[in-house]
Amino acid sequence: MKKSKLVLLVALLLTLFAAPALAQDGEEGGGGANLGLLGAAVGIGIAAAGGAIGQGRATGEACAGLARNPGAGGRIQIMLLIGLAFMESVVIYALVIALRGAGFV
Repeated sequence: MKKSKLVLLVALLLTLFAAPALAQDGEEGGGGANLGLLGAAVGIGIAAAGGAIGQGRATGEACAGLARNPGAGGRIQIMLLIGLAFMESVVIYALVIALRGAGFV
């Protein structure tokens, strides 16, 4: 339960820092000129960590399923690859959004 409260607090703090970063009008200088880059780095870090955790759990469950039923190896492999592709596409989408928010795209 404590872990979920910590995650909620971190999300709240990131939300508070996102507003000034997105309010920049493109002028150089000022104290918050690099907040967009910081937000992009934190955002893609969270997305990559979440994707890695999800992929690790999916791979572990696929290995456990294959150990229980070796005859279903082909179907398990196909479903695992489809699931991994979807997970990775979400991380790549987060990278594009982070680069867009930082002003690179």
